[in-house]
Amino acid sequence: MNDAAAIFDALRPPLLRVAYRMLGSMADAEDVVQDAWLRWAHADREAVRVPEAFLRRVVTRLCLDQLKSARARREDYFGPWLPDPVVEADMEEDVTLPLMLALERLSPLERAAFLLHDVFGESFDAIAEILRRDPAACRQLASRAREHVRAEKPRFPVERSRGFEIAQAFFAASRGGEIARLSTMLAEDVSLYSDGGGKRPAAGRVMRGAGEVIRTFAAIARLMRGGTGKLVRYAHINGLPGFVTREQDGILQTTALLIEHDRVKAIYVMRNPDKLRHLEAPSH
Repeated sequence: MNDAAAIFDALRPPLLRVAYRMLGSMADAEDVVQDAWLRWAHADREAVRVPEAFLRRVVTRLCLDQLKSARARREDYFGPWLPDPVVEADMEEDVTLPLMLALERLSPLERAAFLLHDVFGESFDAIAEILRRDPAACRQLASRAREHVRAEKPRFPVERSRGFEIAQAFFAASRGGEIARLSTMLAEDVSLYSDGGGKRPAAGRVMRGAGEVIRTFAAIARLMRGGTGKLVRYAHINGLPGFVTREQDGILQTTALLIEHDRVKAIYVMRNPDKLRHLEAPSH
């Protein structure tokens, strides 16, 4: 059993990456990985030639089962749904937040085929075994998924230091009530996503266009009346520059910015406390 635990512990981080990208929820991903451990502990391990391949297959199938119920839950979700925020220290990020939102629009099988092949580099023969489909069907699933998500891949990736410069300026302007300055930073077609999950105040829909977004921030500034949250740190959040704050109610919040041509194209604010618990650690 000690060998089984050692093998599994070494593979836990990549398995968690697979599960999180499939589900968009750290809590659900951790549950799936724990379930995979139980199956690994009771498996005939002598018959397993490649533990990583075996466990990735188990995790993917468990995620496919989870996605069926997750889709039903998200249909009843209050306001915009965003995936749990992952900051750079927690997980090496190769799937950005806009891409994860695009993945939500795929079928579970398309999502699995795309992630396994395009992100994790699995062969279609291996994917066929995992999804219980033939390789040609898996290739077609991945191709359809690729067409759907192509538009969400960053066309103009911002250089890291420049991204943080813009995040710092955005934080100062938005928290300082400098609405005129903030307006110069936004793209005309900017979108604001705010996920409170019905548990903290947040917009009930996506705000679209510079005018509407500016009015929203102006209203927030009036409500805060000079009180602002405390900056915890600047960080990459799901592959985008942004910042983590502790708000006046004592709960963390993350803000991630999609930047194109030095303008903020989209703003993703996570306020749902259930999706922020994994960030509550001494380092944060």
